[in-house]
Amino acid sequence: MALKNKAMLLAAGLGTRLRPLTDLISKPMAPIVNKPVMEHIIELLSEHGFSEIVCNLHWYPEAIKDYFGDGSKWNVNITYSYEPELLGTAGGVKKVEAFFEDRTFLIMSGDALTDINLTELMDFHKKKEGICTIALTEVDDPSQYGVVITDNDNKITGFQEKPLMGESKSRMANSGIYVFEPEIFNHIPIASFYDFGRDLYPKLLAEQIPYYGYKHDRYWNDVGSLEQYQQGNFDALEGKVKLKIPGKQINEGIWLGKNCKIEEEVIMIPPIVIGNNCTIKKGAKLYGPIIIGDNTIIDERAIMYRGIKWGSGYIGKDASLIGAIIGYDTKIKSRASVLEKAVIGSKSIIEDGIIIHPSVKIMSNVTIENDRMPSD
Repeated sequence: MALKNKAMLLAAGLGTRLRPLTDLISKPMAPIVNKPVMEHIIELLSEHGFSEIVCNLHWYPEAIKDYFGDGSKWNVNITYSYEPELLGTAGGVKKVEAFFEDRTFLIMSGDALTDINLTELMDFHKKKEGICTIALTEVDDPSQYGVVITDNDNKITGFQEKPLMGESKSRMANSGIYVFEPEIFNHIPIASFYDFGRDLYPKLLAEQIPYYGYKHDRYWNDVGSLEQYQQGNFDALEGKVKLKIPGKQINEGIWLGKNCKIEEEVIMIPPIVIGNNCTIKKGAKLYGPIIIGDNTIIDERAIMYRGIKWGSGYIGKDASLIGAIIGYDTKIKSRASVLEKAVIGSKSIIEDGIIIHPSVKIMSNVTIENDRMPSD
């Protein structure tokens, strides 16, 4: 019987740069086209034959466990490792060393978006016979990433952490996707905070232990900021990353969930994805890319343009959502406007007629009334 491929998803981070969206959820549960980003990664793992997955947890761990359970819905088996105190990327992997049973294994971020060919990555790793392979993505702005320097044989020779503009020696970013041989555990201390980028990889270089960089040309987005989160959603809608978009495609670029009601005189310009149990009322205008989560009501004559609305809650009559992101169970009431790059956390209320100005952030569980109008 063939051995099952094993992988670990790193899902213990706090996702602070995505707040207020991550006030009440962990970053791996942030939806991309109405599915948690981690669900897209699990589907990718399953597609490439990784059927045994361990996932480390810290921030809102029960939400992840309740959603994914044992993984059988995705034809995988998921177990969990809770970290009361964060152990770092490498420390979290060390904690579950026994899970890997002395086999080659894969590590991925549970909160990044990618359609990388994991089969090719594993083949590359086996061919190079190093202790580790790091998946590398070419980026336009290396100053936002840890970049990796390789020689002509793809052997890693150095790193730069967020180099200044014009000073980068490479445009290849560390994608947070790694293949390891079990011998790697000899280089990670037990029960202490230890990081791959800060601690382990410099140690391997110093000890002249060869490891390699796999340069891929598939989609990768670390969803590290609100702008990248929005871009990941829009890229998925526009087919720039290969994902399974939920719902039935009723027209080119329009996906509709179950039990939805679209009233007359609604304008829908693709790409748009609408979740389950949604109502789009008379005269509403949706100009894509638009993502509308489950159980959402878009009221009469409301306008949405280049926006993301997580599940539940509603957009009121004559309200406008222009290039903004709205969290779960948030209510944008009649004639209110939420403008470009504004972000509203979950379970908040924007009262009638309020204007939320561009780039303003509203935390979760907040009500904005006329005497509390935010400004730039």
